[in-house]
Amino acid sequence: MGLISEFKEFALKGNVVDMAIGVIVGAAFKDIVTSFTDSFINPLIASVGGTEIAGSIRLPWVDYTGLTLEEIQSLSLNYGAFITAIINFLIMAIILFIMLKAINTLKSGIGKKLKKGKKEEPAPAPEPSEEVKLLTEIRDSLKAQTAKK
Repeated sequence: MGLISEFKEFALKGNVVDMAIGVIVGAAFKDIVTSFTDSFINPLIASVGGTEIAGSIRLPWVDYTGLTLEEIQSLSLNYGAFITAIINFLIMAIILFIMLKAINTLKSGIGKKLKKGKKEEPAPAPEPSEEVKLLTEIRDSLKAQTAKK
């Protein structure tokens, strides 16, 4: 039973749950970036450069006559998918950097505002005990008697 309880404690910690949510959101975000790259970036590169981003290099020692398109692609160096993956990675890295920078700025800004808003007030002096009050009265009366003489 010790192993099961340890696993429950590990799995239900806030960090593990946060990480799981991050992985799910990251996977969905990856699909958005891939769609953006395929729909916008690749056509822009193709229109400016005049080449197709999903290109491939045929190997000179392979005979491609009579092969289907799928067979030709499997026997070629398909650099287009690799370039697309690099573009996706760069876009995701830039966006994540900007998001983390914004989150850190917000955290530090909120922390500074909270510190500025809380002015440290000195702790109130504890009320003296009855004995201290009595001794203070005796001292004051003795001072008054010596001042009269």
